[in-house]
Amino acid sequence: MKKLKVTIQLEMSVPEDWALVETSEGTPVISLPNGQFLDIAIEPLFSADPEDTWTSTDNEDELNDILDMVESEEVSYEFVTH
Repeated sequence: MKKLKVTIQLEMSVPEDWALVETSEGTPVISLPNGQFLDIAIEPLFSADPEDTWTSTDNEDELNDILDMVESEEVSYEFVTH
């Protein structure tokens, strides 16, 4: 099997009341004002035609097969102030 390295970088405009917090394990997540937390991570999307609509799968086994291939995941968050 060969390695595939995927780097995900997003830049988003978010409400001022969002905040960065860490879990007890030191993983950064986003605290939302409604008492929820947000973690942005990879979600495999599938399509029968690359020019058509992409969707996640309802097949848990198929999803788990893809996610089991992920050896590590690292997402970093930083608020940029000018």
